[in-house]
Formats: sequence, C-alpha cells, structure tokens
Amino acid sequence: MDKLLAYLNSLSRDDQDAFAKRCDTSVGYLRKACSINQRIGAELCSAIERESGGAVTRKDLRPRDWMLVWPELQKHKKAA
Repeated sequence: MDKLLAYLNSLSRDDQDAFAKRCDTSVGYLRKACSINQRIGAELCSAIERESGGAVTRKDLRPRDWMLVWPELQKHKKAA
C-alpha cells in the first residue's frame, strides 16, 4: 500500500481524481484503503496497475495472495 500512497502523492489533485476515475473508484477510497491496509479487490488492483503504467503492480497491492489470484504472473519452471 505504500507504493500506492506514494504514487497518489506524486500526482496533482486533478490527476489523482482523474486516475481514480479511470480506475472506477475515488481518491477517498484509495486513501482509506492505504490508511487501514485494506485488501483491494482483484479488479481494482488490475485497474490500478494498468492506469499507473505499472508503477503500482498487482503484486504490490496483494503481496500475500497475488499468486493465488493471478497465477499466470508466477514464473514457471520448465520441466526437466
């Protein structure tokens, strides 16, 4: 959540509002989620990653369970 908060803080107020709108949420919701370390839903995590241009990733937002939600992000080892 620290990366999301830092990203939001790097934006102007207008840019924060535009970013949140593109993610289909509000700045208030994002800031509250950061402040209470709330687990953000998968759909919103994907939108945040997309709209931040990868500055804040799904792995950043869901460090404990991203591999369960998005198993395709795991690096697969080739069978020997």
